[in-house]
Amino acid sequence: MATATSQAQELITCDLCAKPVQQFCNSCQVGLCEECINKHVKSLKSMKHDIVPFTKRTVQLVFPQCTSHSHQRCEAHCQQCDVLVCIKCLTGPNHRGHEFHDMADIIARKREMIKRETEQIENIILKNTAQNKVNEKEISQSMGHYADLQKQTNDHRNQWHLEVDNIFNKMESLIQSLRDHHITTLKSCQSKLRSQNSSMIQTVQENKEILKSNKVCDVKNYQSKLKEYRNIPQIPDLPLPSLQTNTVQGREVSIELGEYKATLTQTSLSSLTDKVSFLSVKELLEEAKVIANIPTNVKNLLRVACVGSDKAYVSGKDKMITCMDIHGAVQNTVTSTCKTFPSDITVTKQGELIYSDGKNRTVNIVRDGKTKTLITTPKGWHPRGLCCTRYGEILVTMVTTDLSLRKIVRYQGQRVTQEIDKDEHGDPIYQVGEYPLFVVENINGDIVASDQNAKAVVVVDRTGKVRFRYNDKPPGGMKSFCPCQIVTDSMGHIIVADQLNNCLHILDQNGQFLRCVDNCGLEGPVGLSVDSEGRLWVGLYHSGEVKAIQYMK
Repeated sequence: MATATSQAQELITCDLCAKPVQQFCNSCQVGLCEECINKHVKSLKSMKHDIVPFTKRTVQLVFPQCTSHSHQRCEAHCQQCDVLVCIKCLTGPNHRGHEFHDMADIIARKREMIKRETEQIENIILKNTAQNKVNEKEISQSMGHYADLQKQTNDHRNQWHLEVDNIFNKMESLIQSLRDHHITTLKSCQSKLRSQNSSMIQTVQENKEILKSNKVCDVKNYQSKLKEYRNIPQIPDLPLPSLQTNTVQGREVSIELGEYKATLTQTSLSSLTDKVSFLSVKELLEEAKVIANIPTNVKNLLRVACVGSDKAYVSGKDKMITCMDIHGAVQNTVTSTCKTFPSDITVTKQGELIYSDGKNRTVNIVRDGKTKTLITTPKGWHPRGLCCTRYGEILVTMVTTDLSLRKIVRYQGQRVTQEIDKDEHGDPIYQVGEYPLFVVENINGDIVASDQNAKAVVVVDRTGKVRFRYNDKPPGGMKSFCPCQIVTDSMGHIIVADQLNNCLHILDQNGQFLRCVDNCGLEGPVGLSVDSEGRLWVGLYHSGEVKAIQYMK
């Protein structure tokens, strides 16, 4: 029924027009004005209409008109035929002997059911839905994550294209060089042959003139050139190089030209998917547990770098770098070239030891028992923290001699490909001070740094743009955050050793605090690494002990 509201009263209008209501049809349950009564009755001629003044109306159910009997309304339901029927239908031949239910009872039961369902939706389901709703922040984070994945994919596409271009640029340069050498050699031989041939023709003419001459001196002064002409320049046998290619379907493509060989290795999508699926089920343990206590006898232990699943290099405040297994057995020792002690140590994918020598401004690799300098930093800059990336690059943190500037430099071989030192406003990202800056790469390409001078973990994306900073004390921690070495794992967790609070902080890749490992007797943790089984190796400064800790299922 249409209504209009005024400040004085509620005006009830006719259901067929906008005029005030005066009458009411109890049969059809509609309000009518005087002019619409006849219109209503004529529109439903087959029905009986009980027209009464509006004030004497009776609110009741409106039953539908029977299609078989005029002036009748269907007030019952035939169970056998599943149709609405009127009183005449009940006694008729079509429904004789059938079971009937009163529609008023059916409607009452149905309304009770609707009432219960409405209350359940309103009071229970709606509240649960409100609590479990996906908020805009999650949608925004998901969109950002996939945008970042797309950017990483494009970055990798560009890197792969660059790698291929580099290979074939070298091939073209090599072909040009081989061609120039080949053609130059042939042309040189050709020139010698032409010169000798011309000389011989001239000599033949001169000799014929001598033979015709009667002058004694001409014959007497003749010098033989036969020996010289018999020494004919040999045409060099220069083999033409061929291009050799080999393809191992879905795994490797190689190309070879002479002594030059280049190889591209492909990881199949199926194996990568299996790996991601396997990693995705890993979860943090409710409580971390120590699986090994490894004595190292290293005084003032500083650095730990895992090799595979059961070994690690350790170093302290002397020149020695020691490789030990999980049982404490010494596997190898390396005497570094450092004047004091290595600033940091790490290992390549192949398990080769790399260490930074701050005093001598070098980054060195130990290969086949011999130390070789990989990088010499610019004058006035000293290398500190190290990280080998998944693509074989090296991230090096550096500080100036006067400790006034810090930066992270990405090296590909000896070539600098990126420097990270200032934010978008031109301000320094990393704080100056006496403590070294440690660095690690996360699985999403982020560069994660442990800045003890700022008492913070600083994370930038692949382009060097600051994503977030973390500097919270651990739950119940009495001292300020004191980050030392830092690692990331296969799930993208960021784990950092907190020396003053004797614990490890575990963050997700967006900087959200997840867990604190403070139940494993970690007194003065400074060294930190993660092995290929996903276990943490924590080096303790004072005792020189390394604890292997399981923290994920």
